[in-house]
Amino acid sequence: MTSISLLDRFAALDTNTVSDALDFFDIPGATFGLRPLWDCPNIVGRASTIQLGPKVDAGPTVHLISPVIAKIQSGDRILVIAGGIDGISCWGDILANAAQFRRIRGSVIDGMSRDIDGSESIGYPVFGRGVTMISARNRVAQVSSGEPVRVAGVLVHEDDYVIADRCGTVFVPAARIEEVVELGERIARRQDGMVQAVRAGRSVADVMHDKEFDAIKEGCR
Repeated sequence: MTSISLLDRFAALDTNTVSDALDFFDIPGATFGLRPLWDCPNIVGRASTIQLGPKVDAGPTVHLISPVIAKIQSGDRILVIAGGIDGISCWGDILANAAQFRRIRGSVIDGMSRDIDGSESIGYPVFGRGVTMISARNRVAQVSSGEPVRVAGVLVHEDDYVIADRCGTVFVPAARIEEVVELGERIARRQDGMVQAVRAGRSVADVMHDKEFDAIKEGCR
């Protein structure tokens, strides 16, 4: 099984299903509050992690995040940006244009974005906590990249898997992705069957009873 086919299978799921699969394995990964900042498409890919923090040096520096964008070569990356400050932007339309040029699939920000119309105008997906007009310049700096970061309470490593849609954002450890995808596919099939059963007139209380999930649990570690 190639990583490409696995990523395609992952992309066929949604955040609800992936979150349920993580619950069965007791893996933390689902977040709250990181939602699309415009009506953007879903994104699925591998994490390129960036840690931000308050700027303490008054001197000029390279703009945050730009060195990471410049180094990305593959077309499966999602920027995962931690350390945003409430009310202060850590993303904007110039970065969005640069990221799109490098074939980056989107950005997930534990923080805020400005110029969101600019990201929308080029179709660049941005997920985060909210929008603002206040610039990061002289307020926020890049601390590190490629290192583990904590995003909305979830520890995310470089190359972990990311899925984000209208319900929010979920991270899956790279070492667990195959078993999570396999279980997610079983959950999706079971849920489709439950919907069909309700539409056919079966009692929703019976369809959604905990015992109906026993088959899904079989084989989970």
